[in-house]
Amino acid sequence: MSITQTPSGAPGSAPGDEATFFGHPRALSTLFLTEMWERFSFYGMKAILVLFLTASVANGGLGMAEGSANALFGAYAGLVYLTALPGGWIADRLIGARRSVLYGGIVIALGHYVMAVPADWSVFPGLILIVLGTGLLKPNISTMVGNLYEKDSVRRDAGFSVFYMGINLGAFVAPLVTGWLADHVSYHAGFAAAAIGMTFAVVQYVIGSKRLKENGAAPTHPLVGAERKRTFRSIWIGVGVAAVVILIMALLGWLSVNSVVDLLAWFTVAVAVVYFVRIFLDKRLTEVERSRMKAYIWLFVFAASFWLIYDQAGSVLNQFADKNVDRTVGNFTFPAAWLQSVNPILIIIGAPLAGALWVKLGHRVSTPWKFAVGLIFNGLSFMLMAAAAQAAVSHLVSPLWLIAVYALQVAGELAISPVGLSMTTKLAPAWYASQMLGLWFVSTAVGDAIGGQVAKFSDGGPSYFLILGVASVLLGLGAFGFTRHIKALMRGIH
Repeated sequence: MSITQTPSGAPGSAPGDEATFFGHPRALSTLFLTEMWERFSFYGMKAILVLFLTASVANGGLGMAEGSANALFGAYAGLVYLTALPGGWIADRLIGARRSVLYGGIVIALGHYVMAVPADWSVFPGLILIVLGTGLLKPNISTMVGNLYEKDSVRRDAGFSVFYMGINLGAFVAPLVTGWLADHVSYHAGFAAAAIGMTFAVVQYVIGSKRLKENGAAPTHPLVGAERKRTFRSIWIGVGVAAVVILIMALLGWLSVNSVVDLLAWFTVAVAVVYFVRIFLDKRLTEVERSRMKAYIWLFVFAASFWLIYDQAGSVLNQFADKNVDRTVGNFTFPAAWLQSVNPILIIIGAPLAGALWVKLGHRVSTPWKFAVGLIFNGLSFMLMAAAAQAAVSHLVSPLWLIAVYALQVAGELAISPVGLSMTTKLAPAWYASQMLGLWFVSTAVGDAIGGQVAKFSDGGPSYFLILGVASVLLGLGAFGFTRHIKALMRGIH
């Protein structure tokens, strides 16, 4: 941590508040550490989830088929980000971002503690609680980070890159802990470690909340009066319809893991489409806001395409590491989950460099250009993965293959993910501040949900990786051609 003078009038600072965090507002430290421990819990559990689902019952797993486990993993990852949309709405209209983060953290911790119970029934209730809690926490903590900066400040991207380091510090340590516990104690012991990490997140957030001052303390557009009654009536009707659908599926014998996973995947896509339509039909949007939302659709599609490939690291690539990678060093065979730590450590190294690069380049390089670069790197990673899969046909391959794949993906991620968070807060219409952060995470939900469906057909062979890799590169090249058009739609936002 560096302690320097806070620029006068910086958002999130108060007169006489001179301490800063890596040259950024002091409140960033509280949000940084909360996100770090929350990501420890999330990625710690995620690193061993597919391995647990596919492990035999005798080895402490659920014994699911690989295709079904991949689809379930994708649906779970998608729902984690899909619930960010109602989570943002709850903050905007009901309780504010600050309490949303707190309540979400508590629910996430409960979910991990449920999964830590050594019984088969504990897994799905635990996953549901984690999904609901993350939906409350994830978009709103990012909104609070955005509140620390002026809307068009060049320091904004750098601030989100520092915040992103917190995400990846937790993501780096977590698989090392949970992977070892899963291999040497039990999968449920790994889930327990994730629960303890989330407990640290909640405690740290409460202790550091005084630094946040009024940031996120109240809803931006409180839901009151007749509108409140209409909204809650609609919510209860929706809950009732969902209950009826579930009951009908159960009576018809359609309520299997695979059918529910498929339904959730396409429901995720439908939500994104409906929400965009809803925003564009909102008469409160100004002409400038409407134009910026048109630009945002392009960025949303690019991001979803990126995550479709990228987040298969926890499913398809994790299984490849378990079966096809030589993980023996001397007399020690390290857990497959440990390779899940490669990606975040590379981001920890690269995030400050990327942050410095964006500050140096300023407005000379646009967000659409960065997205195009990210898609190309992502595609190249799966093209390299195709070569690794081809080599694995005859023998176990070196873990260096996966390390190189993750390095390419990290280069792409640093051009899309923290930049996308920042851009979302810039392009957001006034009436959709926190909800737009939720919508940004829906791009990940859509990518993960479709990616889970695609991963059902993976046989670990080279053709699977090659097809997806070439498609991503071609999409990235196409994105370069639309850069000028998207910039024009952004109406002065860089």
